[in-house]
Amino acid sequence: MILLSGLIFILLGKPGRCLEEDRDFIFDGDVRHFAVSTNTVYVATDEKLYQLNHDLTLVQSLTQRGTLKGGKGADNQRFYRVSERDEWNATFSVNVLLPFDDNGTLITCGVTDNGCGYCELLDLSDISKVLYSEHILVGPVKRSSASVTFLVDVKRSSPETYILSALQQNKSTTTSCTLRSEAVYLYNTNYKQTGGIFSFIADSSTPLFRTKGVAEFVDGFQISSIIYLFSNVPQDAEGSKVRLIWLEGKTKKVETMRSLRGASLHISDSGDKDSRLLASSVVPGGLPVLWSGVFNVDGGQTNTELVMFDISPDLTLKTDEDPDFCNAVNCDNRNFKPKTLKPKKVLLRQNYMTSVLAVRHKSWMVFFVGTGDGQLIKLAVDNNYHTTCPRVLYRASDDRKVFPKIHLDKVDHKHVYVAFQNQMKRVPVSKCSTYKTLQECWSAQDPHCVWCGSNSCTFEDECPDSDWLSIPDDYQQKMVSYNVVKDGTEQITLNIQTHVTVGQNARSNFACQISTSSNEFCSRGGPPPQFPQCTCILSNSALPAEGLAVTVKIRLGTNQWSEQLKLMKCSDIRGPPTSVLCQQCIDVGCVWSQNGCSWATAGVKNYSVCQMVESGMNFSKPEISSITPSVVSFYGRNHAVLSGHNLSDVTRVRIQADMDCTPQESPVWNNTGVSLTFHIPSTDSKGVVKVCVLLPDGSCHGNSKITYRSLPACTAITPNSSWISGHRKIQVMGSLLEFVEGVIHSHAPQEVRLPQNRNSQILTYDIPAENTQGISTSTVSLKVANATVDCPTSITYYPDPEFTSFTSTQEGGTVRITIQKKADKLELSKAELSVCGIQEEKSHKCFVESKSKSNETDSFICVINSTLDPKFQKLEITYGDKTVPLTPVVTDSTSHMYMLMLIVLLLIPCIIVAVVIIYRSQQKKLTTKMNRRMEILEMDIRNDIRQGFVDLQTEKADLMENVGAIPFLDYKHFASRIFFPESEALLTSCIKDIGQDTVKVQLDECCQALSRLIQDQVFLTSMVHALEEQKTFTIKDKCALASLLTIALHSNLSYLTEVMEVLLKALMQQRSNAQPKLLLRRTESTVEKLLTNWMSICLYGFLRESVGQHLFLMVSALTQQIAKGPVDCVTEKALYTLSEDWLLWQAQAFSSLKLKVLFAVGSDGEVSEPLEVDALDCDTVEQVKEKILSTFKAKFGFPYNTSVRDVRIEFEKDQSFVPLEEVDASSEVIGEVTMLNTLKHYEVSDGATIKVLSKKTHPPLSPQGSLKDDENFSGKYFHLIDPDVDENHRKNQEKKKFKVKEVYLTKLLSTKVAVHSFVENLFRSIWGMPQGRAPHAVKYFFDFLDTQADNMKITDPDVMHIWRTNSLPLRFWVNILKNPQFVFDMEKAPHLDGCLSVIAQAFMDSFSLSETQLGKNAPTNKLLYAKDIPKYKQEVKAYYKQIRDQPPITGREFKIFLQEESKKHENEFNEPAALRELFKFIQRYFTEITEKLNQNGAPSELTEQLHHVKSLFDGLKSCSWS
Repeated sequence: MILLSGLIFILLGKPGRCLEEDRDFIFDGDVRHFAVSTNTVYVATDEKLYQLNHDLTLVQSLTQRGTLKGGKGADNQRFYRVSERDEWNATFSVNVLLPFDDNGTLITCGVTDNGCGYCELLDLSDISKVLYSEHILVGPVKRSSASVTFLVDVKRSSPETYILSALQQNKSTTTSCTLRSEAVYLYNTNYKQTGGIFSFIADSSTPLFRTKGVAEFVDGFQISSIIYLFSNVPQDAEGSKVRLIWLEGKTKKVETMRSLRGASLHISDSGDKDSRLLASSVVPGGLPVLWSGVFNVDGGQTNTELVMFDISPDLTLKTDEDPDFCNAVNCDNRNFKPKTLKPKKVLLRQNYMTSVLAVRHKSWMVFFVGTGDGQLIKLAVDNNYHTTCPRVLYRASDDRKVFPKIHLDKVDHKHVYVAFQNQMKRVPVSKCSTYKTLQECWSAQDPHCVWCGSNSCTFEDECPDSDWLSIPDDYQQKMVSYNVVKDGTEQITLNIQTHVTVGQNARSNFACQISTSSNEFCSRGGPPPQFPQCTCILSNSALPAEGLAVTVKIRLGTNQWSEQLKLMKCSDIRGPPTSVLCQQCIDVGCVWSQNGCSWATAGVKNYSVCQMVESGMNFSKPEISSITPSVVSFYGRNHAVLSGHNLSDVTRVRIQADMDCTPQESPVWNNTGVSLTFHIPSTDSKGVVKVCVLLPDGSCHGNSKITYRSLPACTAITPNSSWISGHRKIQVMGSLLEFVEGVIHSHAPQEVRLPQNRNSQILTYDIPAENTQGISTSTVSLKVANATVDCPTSITYYPDPEFTSFTSTQEGGTVRITIQKKADKLELSKAELSVCGIQEEKSHKCFVESKSKSNETDSFICVINSTLDPKFQKLEITYGDKTVPLTPVVTDSTSHMYMLMLIVLLLIPCIIVAVVIIYRSQQKKLTTKMNRRMEILEMDIRNDIRQGFVDLQTEKADLMENVGAIPFLDYKHFASRIFFPESEALLTSCIKDIGQDTVKVQLDECCQALSRLIQDQVFLTSMVHALEEQKTFTIKDKCALASLLTIALHSNLSYLTEVMEVLLKALMQQRSNAQPKLLLRRTESTVEKLLTNWMSICLYGFLRESVGQHLFLMVSALTQQIAKGPVDCVTEKALYTLSEDWLLWQAQAFSSLKLKVLFAVGSDGEVSEPLEVDALDCDTVEQVKEKILSTFKAKFGFPYNTSVRDVRIEFEKDQSFVPLEEVDASSEVIGEVTMLNTLKHYEVSDGATIKVLSKKTHPPLSPQGSLKDDENFSGKYFHLIDPDVDENHRKNQEKKKFKVKEVYLTKLLSTKVAVHSFVENLFRSIWGMPQGRAPHAVKYFFDFLDTQADNMKITDPDVMHIWRTNSLPLRFWVNILKNPQFVFDMEKAPHLDGCLSVIAQAFMDSFSLSETQLGKNAPTNKLLYAKDIPKYKQEVKAYYKQIRDQPPITGREFKIFLQEESKKHENEFNEPAALRELFKFIQRYFTEITEKLNQNGAPSELTEQLHHVKSLFDGLKSCSWS
């Protein structure tokens, strides 16, 4: 024994690859063992030990590599762990992995490479700490050994814990180390126990027992004081035996071993000749002790069953009287007959089951079953051992075997750990969230799922209160059952039974409402509803012959649902007895007995009787002889053929798993009586299913089988290229390729290429043509039924092979032809070529023999076995399905003739020759020059593209989130900018000065009179309608009227809301006959502008508290990102932007500079500490000033005391300061246009010093105002975008690089990526729900829209979505997103406006219901957020649903809210000014308003009051328009 702490160092290995999105962990080697502690998972692989958190995130890993050092004998060698980088000659292979929670240790035992045992005690919380180690064998020598090891407790004054190790005795194991020869041992776990740690010696003797033969141990565990041990023992006359051993945890190890009692498990009465136990799990709970085992029933691994037994210990049996296990020296000749245990129930029959985990949830037993083909199946069983439908929780696409053990996550009890070869998955125990309705949630028959009052299927502990319902404690087929009872008095009673379990809140609120089309269906004297039953005594005992439709509405808490029942007179259901007629009888609440339908007496529906009904209809019994194919993937198969006899009457094919309660049925066609065609449907699970054929009477005949297997997999494609004309033979390699029905290419998705020949590993097909020229790639998918499986390899299309020439020679009795082809990347093989020589219009086959390659040409040699003349007019070369002609090369005699002709031509007069030579010389020079320029241009464009890619991948989004105090505008300035965005005069007249805010202005007599008049709803609505009917009353006037009314009635928002509702209802009635979807889309009426103002008032608080910060951060981030790159001072275009229209793609190369800026203090030359400012060498002087002042404000939190216009800057050069001007004598002039001076122009370098001076205290020598004040600024000056003038007018003839706009589109993406998190935070703050509640105004107005839709009988959900969108995001939020200057004290630059428009467009697209198909010609502002929009759309739908599901806000609540809003901002607006402006409209249309009042039947007092107001305004000077 060696204490390793401090003697060896342990290096943690590299972590495995963790795939958190799938809750997977992939290990570096195969999994040997894994175990679960309280919140940790431990996994032993071939060369590492892993410690993972319960969510499968890596804590650390420990290498198991080391060296063996020591003496010559293996027993004397010692294992020392080394670093993964060091040399090693051995590994520690873990065969025992036991977390000992009470002791805080992890026990790991196994063998080293010399076959000797080795154990370590590790710290349970940190496996890198080795607490103890010893070279001793505990557990099996081999991983493959059928052995089990687990911890057991024995009864003493304080419980003692031992390691129980049950070993399969393998006679073939050879090792020079000491081996254990007996079957079961008890090892110590600590130093204090007799013999020390890892010893199995007891006080007086060795505690162990032996086996008669070689036993395979499968599982073991302890419950209370009883130890259970399961094994397979060798066959006897009855066949193989599955044995259970009970041991009692006595005070001593020896006594524990001597308490041995045994039983045999028989899974069938007919004998268990080939049955074996493969895996097991005990069901948690008290007595009886229920246990489940996976048994193989045919001696192989295919046919397996999950069987439940009661294994409660029988302590009345005598100890040590077992035929297979004993405490004696020899167990032979023991003729005891063990007790026999028989199963309670066969729970599941499924091929290839490998593992099982049993848990209890409420009253249900839940089993998680792993299979050899990579499935995890969930099965729920009630206390009567009735099983629900098996559900597949996880299905691997390939045939990976599930590890023999499955463990539950002990932290949340909502996940199970499933291990595969080198992978661990953490799979949820339920798919509750996938069930979207109450019926789906209940029908899933999942004990873990409840339907929560919040309208979601979830776990019970995730339901916020006890307002939930779920499946009952016992299995039921339907959520609601009923029967119809007729007593001796002809009275008919309808009994309705609900089969649910409910929370306390739901149980206290149970109600049933039973209704039909008749007036009174149930008599009033019936008993009241009493959960779980409702009873209805029919008021009329006569049921119509055609039946009666009954609607039952059931309420449990806030959960409501409806059931549609059909009642019929039972005796009217007649006909030849069939299962279909039987089901019809039971469906309407009757009972089936003696081949007929009759009234029920009591009880519930029993559909099982329908399975016994023998058909009274005369059909020939069909037989199935074969199904082609009978093995398919779990995606199913189209166009399967079923053959047999007497198939003429078959209507459908039924496909059902052995214990599946939801069979699938497929229609048939092409039925010839001996064969028919049908589709094999897809399935959730893999395995064997039964197939029968259905007749019209509902009976199903035949007993054929279909096997569902994994999906085909594609591993390689050869060749991986093709010519664009297509039809090249392509080979796909992989597995299960016989399931492939066709091959699809991404460039031609509609063209399915059928396989030409295939087997499981290889499939051949001919590739489709590619219509585009040049080089392109196409991805490959395999069509399997109605789905596709992607191949990892793509195919590249190249231009068709180009054959250039051929030569032919006679060699003996053959003609040898050499064909020249331009070299390409097609790798054309000789087998793909077919060549024919054409001579005198006859075709001669040429056999391709060889191929050779050089740098620029490929040569193919083919042979014609004939003594023909080697001269051919042409060759016909076929590749794919294309044939191309090829003519021979020019011969020597022909070339001599051409030379003679050339000499004759050269004898033409010399003058012509000279001209030609000169012309060609000039042409060559020009071509060379053009080629050079094109190469430079191409190189520049390549560099721009590469630089764009580099920038996109390397730019840091280092945007500052700390932007200091947010400069919110106060309420009145915010509101007035919303009210009067285009009218500065009205804006200023209707807002009070700061000093007037708290003073309530007393209205004069005429204003008071007008104020009283507009407080009358009849007058106000009549006035609005009268004005809107006038053609001279423009949209601008309507908006002004709405805003003036908002200010005049701001102190009474409740009344303003009522008026708005009345006007909106009138608007809806006006539009309802045309297009309701157009409502509120534009601002074309007074009430639509009024709604905008109303939303602004009501949402101002929400805007400031929840959205404002995110909006300001987004705008600041955009501003910072724009400033990172050049911005053209004249056009305002920027390199970093979201809008293609504002993209500065013409900018030349630029560099970043860090300037040290000094601020002049006083007038004596003192300066401040330097301030570091980021700038670009292409910035103009004005831009540098703006960046200096912006940095100053960000650094110190307040603005510099001098504006940009009054600041001048100087640059330190050669110990003196040089003034920087926007334009001076050195400025570059092109034609009549002057370039603005930049830092580069002044040769300002990185780290240069700039001094900031005030023009007031340090006036410049040559005063210069801002050039932007010039009306023709953009015509006289340019910055980064060259003016459109002749090149010869340039002073500086330096050639600027040619730019291509599309190259710079990556800058749009760079900007999007940089600000994306700010944009998402902003969007989610808008459609977020603080405390789960929408703002009062939003909820109130959406409910108002719902009410109007109901009144107008509008049921289209799209209309409601559009109304909500037009009233809130379109009417209010888009206005805020595009105009942040409405909310903050800031200026909005034109290029910032372009970016905000793109974001606003993405925001509105998130609310759109239409699905836009975007192509390469789509606008970039749409493409930029194309991938994000679908996600936002789902969030918007959830937002609207949350608002709809939120409890309604009462009128009183909302009135209080409006009163508080009025009070918050009273006296902030100039109400008299607004009233005077209002009267101007009244005065202009006085006659029309009076006529409208008369038309509407207004009281005469209103008209008189209107005349009175007019006279007051006309006559009193106190109301004059000053």
